[in-house]
Order: sequence, then structure tokens, then C-alpha cells
Amino acid sequence: MDDGIIDEIREQCRELLITDKQSREMMTRLLHELNQGLGKKTHDESVVKCFVTYVQDLPNGKERGKFLALDLGGTNFRVLIITLAENHFDMQSKIYAIPQSIMVGSGTSLFDHIAECLSNFMKENDVYKERLPLGFTFSFPLKQLGLTKGMLERWTKGFKCSGVVGEDVVQLLKDAIARRGDVQIDVCAILNDTTGTLMSCAWKNHNCRIGLIVGTGSNACYVEKTKNAELFDGISTKDDVLVNTEWGAFGDNGALDFVRTEYDREVDSSSINPGKQIQEKMISGMYMGELVRLALVRFTKEGLLFGGIGSDLLYRKGNFYTKYVSEIESDKKGDYMNCRDVMDELGLPHATDQDCANVRFICECVSMRAAHLVSAGIATLINKMGEPHVTVGIDGSVYRFHPHFHDLMVERISQLVTPGIKFDLMLSEDGSGRGAALVAAVACRQQ
Repeated sequence: MDDGIIDEIREQCRELLITDKQSREMMTRLLHELNQGLGKKTHDESVVKCFVTYVQDLPNGKERGKFLALDLGGTNFRVLIITLAENHFDMQSKIYAIPQSIMVGSGTSLFDHIAECLSNFMKENDVYKERLPLGFTFSFPLKQLGLTKGMLERWTKGFKCSGVVGEDVVQLLKDAIARRGDVQIDVCAILNDTTGTLMSCAWKNHNCRIGLIVGTGSNACYVEKTKNAELFDGISTKDDVLVNTEWGAFGDNGALDFVRTEYDREVDSSSINPGKQIQEKMISGMYMGELVRLALVRFTKEGLLFGGIGSDLLYRKGNFYTKYVSEIESDKKGDYMNCRDVMDELGLPHATDQDCANVRFICECVSMRAAHLVSAGIATLINKMGEPHVTVGIDGSVYRFHPHFHDLMVERISQLVTPGIKFDLMLSEDGSGRGAALVAAVACRQQ
């Protein structure tokens, strides 16, 4: 081929392309799964859980005061103090690491570590003696029973702390704070990062109705009619409630097998949660680089790349980082500077320009597929809500740093939404931090 893509590679990557017809089939299946998750009779068997968040009010811009936010969702967590004034907010924050030993240790150790960091942060910011409301972003599958009560369904993203699954994580945090006895904190709300993303965008843009994360994991929340959220516990006088779809689990029952490849099956079987979070494993930053690596290994072993000569680094699981995909696709067409840097890092200095063109093509196939999978999901939610104009608030490293992800999404969603519906995609500013404070602020507004 004149663009340097080897015919066999182009042919074998065809399975990574998602057609318009496949997207529409996916939308039909996802809508079915969403309705199963929302329904009382079908929820227990459903894979897309559609948890009720109990957040029923969006910010109106009149929220005022000082709020703490705690953001736990990956290998780091953040503590923030946010001061809301008229159309302005001031924020101080600090990132704390979670050592691997704590990620797979006991739940008590995890929450003691968090409480200690909270206490230190309050000292450093001179609010040690104040009693402050806190919004807790907890970005793992959570069955909420109220705004301040949520049971962990299962760990994801490399966590395996004992004694937390099935427990109320707000209570575990409160207990850890009480064990220290040195700070005064009111936990006003527990939320998922998708909810925070939606709230953070809604503060600026009142059309925001969907919060989407495409980062280490993938998930979305949206505004549902309360009457459709059959698991809503208690009496609601309000028409709407945010629903956390937990759509990363879409496909756990085989609904996505018709578009999965050998690379997906390999990523899944060698993960710490085989058979779980199937859609997430086709989309998110935790797995995208590994999908590319598996394709590169296959084509190298078939003699189609690198003259058939790989490297120990290429052949080792996890060595092709997702950031490499963004870097390689950021090269101008025909220029392989970033790609060559990555090849050198992987012990492949013998890669030719043609190899680089093919590596880039494989990256494009995998990232475009991720964007098209996300787009089918977003279009499903937009069509389900039926609002004339919807803003989608988005956060996460893949959306933020991949050079073409936004454009790929706009193009595919446009093809899939009901004609006449307008939508726009907006990068969220710190959903899990500012969003958590806003949920706490809105909750305090109600009291």
C-alpha cells in the first residue's frame, strides 16, 4: 500500500473496526441492559446495575461556603478544600499515594491511611478546628441506599482490600475518623466520579445531563426520571434522579461477544477480575495499551513487524503504556518522532519507517474502536432521555490526552442520535474534586 500499511495487517485489524450497524446493535443491547438495571424485578440479574445516586438537584450557582472533598478512585487519592463564592471557587488540594500493600491489604488499613491524610491536610490548611462538610468521591461500583450510605459491590482497578465488599464505605470512613478523634467532619454525600463530573459541568452549563469517565476505567451517569428508577428507596417529591450506570460491566453476560477479539479475551483472562468489566476492558486506559501490545506481538511473531524480531520488553505484559497510544497518534502523518522514542524504550531500535506506520495504524484501530464503543453508549443515553439539547461532561486521561478521541466521538454520536437532538461534549474541570464539593454543597442547601 502507498501509505505503508501492510495488507495482512490491514486485513487482520478489520475485526477492530466497529461498523454503524454493529453500533446500532450495541445500542439496542445496552438500552435493554439499562432497563434491566433500573427495574426492581430484573435488577438483581442485570449486569449494568444503574445504581440510584439519590442526587436529585443540580447546582444552581448559588452554593456558598467551605467544603472538603475526598477523591478515591485509583492508585492515588486526593483531599481538597474548596471555597465557593458567587460564580467563583478557590481550591487547595493535595495528592496522596496509596501503597500497593494497602491496595491489597485490609479495609481498616486503607481507611486509617485516608483518615490520617485527611487530618494532616486539615492541619496544613488551618481548618483543623473547623467542622466542615465533606463530599466523598468513591469511584468503585457502589450500591447506594441514600446520599450518605453506599455499599461496595466489588473492587475494580487493582484494589482488593479485605472486609469492605458489602459494607457501607461512609461508615468505614466515619469509623476511621472517629478512631483518630482529632478532626470534625460531616460526610454529606458519597458519590461516583461520573456524578461528580456531571455536577462539576452542570455548575457552569445547565444543559449538562450526562457525566462520562474515559480514564483508567469507563463509566457514565445520566439524569433519569425518578419513576423509572424503581429501586429508589423512600419517597421522592422530585421528578429526576441521577443514575450511575456502571456500564463498564456491559458485556459481562456475553452481550459484546459479537465484537470482541482474541486481544480482548487475552486481556480479560490475564486480568485480576476475569469475566468482569468487559466493556471497560475494551475502552479504558488501564487496558488500551495492552490491547495494542498484544496485536504488536502477534504481528511480530508472524514476521509482519520489526523483521520478525521483537524484544523482551515488547513481550512483557503491561509494557506498552496507554500514554504511548496518544503520543504515537500525536505524530504528524509521515513523521515518526514520538513513535521512534517509544520503539527505543521498548528495545526496538531496528524499527523501520514502515514498522512505525503500521504501529500507528494499530494504535488508531484500537483507540478508534474505544471511541466508537463509548459513542454508542452516549448516544443510547441521549436518545433515552429525549431532551432537545444535552451537554455531556467528560473527564479521564484517555479523553483528555488522546489527540483524536473528542473528534471521533462527535462524529460517531452525530450518526447515532435521534435526528433533531443537539449535543455537545465538554471537558469537565475536576469532576471528582470540585464535583464532590458541589454535591456536598447542594446537599447542605437542602438541609
